[in-house]
Amino acid sequence: MALHPLDSLTADELSATSSLLAREHGIDGGWRYASIILREPPKAEMRAWRAGDPVVRRSLSVLWEKRTNEVFEAVVNLTEGTVESWTGKPGVTPNFTVDEYHECDEVLRAEPAVRAALEQRGVNVDLVLFDLWTYGNAVMPPQWRDRRLGWVDIWVRATPNGNPYAHPLSGMKIIVDVNTMEVLEIDEGHDRGFPAVDAEYTPELRNETPRTDLKPLEITQPEGVSFSLDGSLLRWQDWEFRIGFNYREGPVLHQVRFKDGDEYRDIAYRMSLAEMIVPYRDSSFDHYRRTAFDIGEWGLGYMCTSLELGCDCLGEITYLDGVLPDTSGQPRVTKNAICLHEEDDAVLWKHVDPDAGTEVRRMRRFVVSVHATVANYEYLVYWRFYPDGNIECEIRATGIMVSTPMEDASATHPTGTVVDQRTYAPFHQHFLVARLDLDVDGDDNTVVESDSMAAPISDANPFGLDLHTRGTVIASESEAGRVFDWERQRSWKVQNPNRLNAWGAPTAYKLVPSASFPAMLDESSPILQRNPVIGKTLWVTKHHDGELWPAGDYPTQSADDLGNGMSAWIADDENLVDTDVVLWYVFGIHHITRTEDWPIMPVDKVAFTLKPFGFFDRNPSLDAPRSKPHGAAGDACCGGGEACACEH
Repeated sequence: MALHPLDSLTADELSATSSLLAREHGIDGGWRYASIILREPPKAEMRAWRAGDPVVRRSLSVLWEKRTNEVFEAVVNLTEGTVESWTGKPGVTPNFTVDEYHECDEVLRAEPAVRAALEQRGVNVDLVLFDLWTYGNAVMPPQWRDRRLGWVDIWVRATPNGNPYAHPLSGMKIIVDVNTMEVLEIDEGHDRGFPAVDAEYTPELRNETPRTDLKPLEITQPEGVSFSLDGSLLRWQDWEFRIGFNYREGPVLHQVRFKDGDEYRDIAYRMSLAEMIVPYRDSSFDHYRRTAFDIGEWGLGYMCTSLELGCDCLGEITYLDGVLPDTSGQPRVTKNAICLHEEDDAVLWKHVDPDAGTEVRRMRRFVVSVHATVANYEYLVYWRFYPDGNIECEIRATGIMVSTPMEDASATHPTGTVVDQRTYAPFHQHFLVARLDLDVDGDDNTVVESDSMAAPISDANPFGLDLHTRGTVIASESEAGRVFDWERQRSWKVQNPNRLNAWGAPTAYKLVPSASFPAMLDESSPILQRNPVIGKTLWVTKHHDGELWPAGDYPTQSADDLGNGMSAWIADDENLVDTDVVLWYVFGIHHITRTEDWPIMPVDKVAFTLKPFGFFDRNPSLDAPRSKPHGAAGDACCGGGEACACEH
């Protein structure tokens, strides 16, 4: 099948990239690849491209020489088999890799100084998990700031198959040069031993029998699914979009359109998760270094896992594999990385008329999902499409909280929640940044901040009932950072002033925020300097092809985002009216830890919605089919007859 310009790189293209760079620039085992990604064509070119036109495929590689720590970006023209550019990138540190994580674990197990330090604390190295983390510039030991520097958490299992995060080795961190895997320092602050915690979560280790009173719940589609997949092009009901996948963002949704009558109408050019920042709000020895940029420092795609039918996904499933490079530039395949399926979602719309009877329609939604294991946490990502034109992005967080021994038993802790014997789980925050390149009926759009407010009591409003809305145009990038206002129920509309609906209003999509919370950081805080994007709920920028990562292209070991991040993008105060705009929505989990989150955390769900707001002239789901009640051969459920009650 011929490749589309936005299709993700294939295994052959990854191999071709590394082969060309080996031949042209001598890339060998002394180098590592941080990433190889599709060099997406400029948006203007894609707007002009039509099926049948020639397709030029390019890759963008980031790689570095371990001996010198020099970093380069390479653009390879895969269509012509040439290296188009080879550019040095001084002063940056590329993302860490999965290969380095595992290599560090192996090296530390054999390192005599590490083994001796563990033996001194009575720890069996065979039960240890070495957990490699990256540094932020402000907390790096100054004598090693020019190195590819990592710090290592140490965790101890109670048994070979026990919870790996049950027993933290508090007060000991290992500082490592990740290029050489040299142990630079074993940093010790204290020794609080191992409290007797109840931290196992599997029934075998808990000596518990799972409940048996739940009957099977089956999801079947005996006539098959209602969607089609042609290469990367997904069609379902009136929706059409392309599915991409890369090391950094995981799933990327391109060219999202909705068929309205005979016309496919643009909604979004590109949607993805652009960053995830998890600062632990605890300045103690065990946690002051613990601020993760999980997307920029590691890559969400690298951490996506294979999904299993009946466990991760339920129903009639189509899977897509994730094809990504290892650190030698060779393809590595994660089977079943992306799950595609339909699912029921209760009622779409309903009305009971005592004379005409009841009309009810079932809601069905289409889901694109991945699961990523990020050390102790799992993040479950769901992009959902609905027949009424809504798009929802939901994130579910689960896994195992970081825990910390205390010096003595206490019922409280100032920066965490006591969850077990002499153990607390520190408070922390999960900031997610969604990059939403919306093109509502084209790419000349304007963003309007919408507030609701009560009108004052007056002769015209004697009972104080009137509720008004006020729209504020976000005119330029000096106004780019916006904050959610609960009292005004603030939302943001992306309008096309050049296209009006049947009632004279600009067609629009509205970002309905939820899971919004302030950063709660001092303006001088190093984490806010590294990533000021988390200081606001929403940012709006003018589209530029190279502006993809709000914390900068290289947030690992960064001090700020001034090189190529949000601060740089808005500095020129570009016009945002009737132009191509990008929204950066900040949401997530303000995790005040609970005892109920221990020893394994039930999913915490956060989401936002993109809703049509005058995009259609009326409810676009009026054509939803009537459903048949189970066991009925003829009549549709609750349609056009006497009022009835449906049980489920």
